[in-house]
Amino acid sequence: MSKNKATVAASIYAAMSISFWGISFVSTKAVVDKIDPYTLLVLRFAIGALFLLTILVVKRYPLTLPLRYAPQLIVLAVLGVFVHQVIQATALITIDASAAGWMISFSPVFTVILSVIFLHEKMTPFRTAGMILAIAGVLMVTGAGSGKGVNFSISIGYVLMLLSTLNWAVYSVLLKRLSIPLPSLLVTFYMSMTGCFLTLPFMIRNRGWENLMLLSQVEWAHILFLGVFVSGIGYWYWGKALEMMDASKVSMFLYLEPLVTLIAAIILLHEKIMFASILGGVIIILGITMVNGQTVSLFQRFLWKRK
Repeated sequence: MSKNKATVAASIYAAMSISFWGISFVSTKAVVDKIDPYTLLVLRFAIGALFLLTILVVKRYPLTLPLRYAPQLIVLAVLGVFVHQVIQATALITIDASAAGWMISFSPVFTVILSVIFLHEKMTPFRTAGMILAIAGVLMVTGAGSGKGVNFSISIGYVLMLLSTLNWAVYSVLLKRLSIPLPSLLVTFYMSMTGCFLTLPFMIRNRGWENLMLLSQVEWAHILFLGVFVSGIGYWYWGKALEMMDASKVSMFLYLEPLVTLIAAIILLHEKIMFASILGGVIIILGITMVNGQTVSLFQRFLWKRK
């Protein structure tokens, strides 16, 4: 495959993953009022693992996992699947899906902080200004979410979403160091299966199966979407995109996630979106582009074209 075709294919994979992940906040929000987060995640991971296993069998992929990669896989599954999804599902009990979409875009700021601490990357004044701007945007989103204007009050749901972004940043840094040279489809299958097994004891403790009869057909459709398209295809396609294109370029697609969540929340959940929340979200995205140095790059390209 030529470089241009690989780039186009990777872009399609990344865009599809982001679209599924953006809608996942809406689907999760639509279900967590009926069943607890652990029960939802057991169903989601189990469906995702079964879907991926079917594809592996059809494609005749070997299912063997070398034991030397088991520790890395467990660490990535715990952080990137189990902990990440538990925190997000719990947060969505108390905050709107659209607000969660804006908050998760804050993750690259934590990634930069961790990179400065552990990877000794440089923190420039421009990056620092971008971080301050992104933090201001987060405060605007959390304040707007209270329904009383921008009062900067932060509920437990927003705190959990911030922890979720920090956790994803840690996961992203570890993903670079704990690279597993196996097909992304196989890695995603084992991550989903691990997430299911880790969450199952909590579902049993809460007797989560007792509320399954309360779910409507629409809510079951949301669960199927979360299992097949979010836990299955989303993680799989994101891994394929990273195999075909640089991580820095793939990460650019993360900026589309809040927009997808916003549109889905308006259409499917009929959420009322406050102007302050949208403005805060735009400020977050602008701050993050400054942190990543992409604003400077775009400005330099503009000047070069003018010359």
